[in-house]
Amino acid sequence: MKQFAKCATIRALKTVAQAAIGAMGTTAVLYDIDWKFVAGTALTAGIMSLLTSVATGLPECTENKEGEA
Repeated sequence: MKQFAKCATIRALKTVAQAAIGAMGTTAVLYDIDWKFVAGTALTAGIMSLLTSVATGLPECTENKEGEA
């Protein structure tokens, strides 16, 4: 379970970063960025990533790999 939580957290953080970059990319200039929109979009993406990991599992991170070298 500990390995699954670690893998799911890493995947969620990557998703948050990708969503934030995507949300920022919709603005032409840096000072016009709606940071509340970016934060909300990234947070929602992270939550969805965690829920998807719980519902479907993580193919790249199985419990059997925990004991491997």
